[in-house]
Amino acid sequence: MKPQNLIAIMCITIAGSASAQLKYPATRTDAGVVDNYFGHEVADPYRWLEDDNSAETAEWVKAQNAVSSAYLAKIPFRSALKDRLTALFTYERTSPHFKRNGKYYFYRNDGLQNQSVLYEQESLTSEPVVFLDPNKLSADGTVALQNVSFSPDGRYYAYVISRSGSDWNEIYVADRASHRLLPDHIVWAKFTDVQWLGDGFFYSAYDAPSDGASELSAKNEYHKVKFHRLGTPQADDRIEFQDTANPLHFHSAEVSDDDRFVFIYKSRGHGNSILVKDLKAENPEYRVLVPSLDDECGVVATDAKAIYIVTAKDAPRRKLIAIPVDDLRPEAAYTVIPEAKNVMAGVQRAGDRFIVTYEIHASDHPQVFDTEGHLLYEIKLPGIGSAGISSSPKHSEVFYSFSSYTTPGAIYSLNLEDGTSTLMRRPTLKFNADDFTTEQVTYTSADGTEVRMFLTHKKGLKRNGKNPTLLYGYGGFNISLTPSFNARIIPFLEAGGIYAVANLRGGSEYGEEWHEAGTKMKKQNVFDDFIAAAEWLIKEKYTSPKHLACNGGSNGGLLVGATINQRPDLFAAAVPQVGVMDMMRYHLFTIGWNWAGDYGRSDDSREMAEYLLAYSPLHNIKNNGTRYPAVLITTGDHDDRVVPAHSFKYAATLQAANTGKAPKIIRIDSKAGHGSGKPLSKQIEEYADIYGFIMYNLGMKPSWAK
Repeated sequence: MKPQNLIAIMCITIAGSASAQLKYPATRTDAGVVDNYFGHEVADPYRWLEDDNSAETAEWVKAQNAVSSAYLAKIPFRSALKDRLTALFTYERTSPHFKRNGKYYFYRNDGLQNQSVLYEQESLTSEPVVFLDPNKLSADGTVALQNVSFSPDGRYYAYVISRSGSDWNEIYVADRASHRLLPDHIVWAKFTDVQWLGDGFFYSAYDAPSDGASELSAKNEYHKVKFHRLGTPQADDRIEFQDTANPLHFHSAEVSDDDRFVFIYKSRGHGNSILVKDLKAENPEYRVLVPSLDDECGVVATDAKAIYIVTAKDAPRRKLIAIPVDDLRPEAAYTVIPEAKNVMAGVQRAGDRFIVTYEIHASDHPQVFDTEGHLLYEIKLPGIGSAGISSSPKHSEVFYSFSSYTTPGAIYSLNLEDGTSTLMRRPTLKFNADDFTTEQVTYTSADGTEVRMFLTHKKGLKRNGKNPTLLYGYGGFNISLTPSFNARIIPFLEAGGIYAVANLRGGSEYGEEWHEAGTKMKKQNVFDDFIAAAEWLIKEKYTSPKHLACNGGSNGGLLVGATINQRPDLFAAAVPQVGVMDMMRYHLFTIGWNWAGDYGRSDDSREMAEYLLAYSPLHNIKNNGTRYPAVLITTGDHDDRVVPAHSFKYAATLQAANTGKAPKIIRIDSKAGHGSGKPLSKQIEEYADIYGFIMYNLGMKPSWAK
């Protein structure tokens, strides 16, 4: 294969139906950058954009944002859309309660707060008081609270934050009564929570980036579990666990509720193993509890009898097993709740019960079992949707949220004895949910596999092929797309749009077989499933190519990029967000190597390199005059999970190619990362741009804009 001849040119296109011409910034190319993959030479002329510290990259970002900002600002109803989104987000959102040391806690957002606030209650009927307000940690709301953990004696609490959307974490410790900060401050933690034990806590971290290395793009290796003792400097923290033989493994600690056991999780992507230390033993040391790294597993709870573990080993749809506390050998495990027809999506202990959430065709169905594995009853949810359950082995109080595409998160309490639920809070929004409906349909993919898809739209929809439709997908990493609420889709629905969510292979909707069928050299199945969804929507006259858009983020950004390369004729608009676009080099940045379990790597084998190269969004952009849809690429300058270089290089290549007159622009958010913890103000701005771009390029004229 000869190096691709990618030449930066100044393209001139027509921006949608606007009369003004859109000029892209010229992007410098370096023709000498060529990689060899088992004999295949692949050019990478925009390699210089991988340097997120360079002044040249910063100038390129500034120039690109100038173009995209000008385009998006000219969308006639963009301001009205932002106003409508602001009104829709102005409602009280709360989380289910959780109980710690005799007090109740929950998160609440009064509507437009950038970050949700943690509240404390003495009882469920007492007045809530602010416990921790992350909005006070930064002036612009870009410091996000990741989690809070209380010491066993209730005297202290530790909280984990991230800044500007980065995956890097900091940990602070405060006195629970006075909220006075202690001197203890942990930096360079990553993928961590806080697990208290005695007078300190465990956390996970990498070494600080070396001099000259970018903290946002440098490869992360040698993840460690450390123990911090209160009142001592971080430099004195003890390394509790590390594995120098496997620099690309993740490690984390978990302390049992009775403080008897410390568990160490070792992961290399999808699967993990578990080590255990019994602190009551005469000479406590770690021993293998679950040996294999090939299957997902996790400790659910412990009691005087056993350690309970949910596992996918020999159970692709997962099961609950127990290992006796007096015989901590893997061979001593026995089954408590066997694998069922439906996926065991989650298991929690609630007092002397287990709550098992099963997924049935991508909808949650929680059931309650006793500790012997006998089914007691199913928790009756209000409809098809998602449930978020809050419970603890230490008490029998259970709280849960329920949401669907048109139902915002209502909060319920559960009577664990008789299974009855009591509504605690139901948010009210400035839209009429009764005007909309959600249906689930089944279609057939290219190889004959049946795939399901949710369609949400106004009641009384006419299937005339003219309905604006947004197709959303993910299809990877064993992640399931169950119905949940987000106000961002409401203006699109109100304007007559159809919101379609396809449950593609690669996800967890039907267990490990469904996940595995969309990985490595079966990844094309995911794209085929997405393409088949678009074809079905067109065939069944829900929509047509001129009225159809697609959207996805992260692995879903990869999905969108690959799909519009393969079938650009199906869509009028596409929005790949924070996407993995360079499949040949993704593993070289931060924790990209962790995705190899789903993707494979370009250095694995000739066959794997060829497979990746055949669909990599960056490397398959057509330069032959093929009409591409309008494309809005989004990323954040602090995204250290999928580094922005993926989107930078993809945008430069797309703009330089001859892909038709529709706009190809990139929106690069400042002080923003992969998405987690993004301030609400930034979210609303981004949603206004994304949905404004989609609706504008689908020719929509929303009534709320008049």
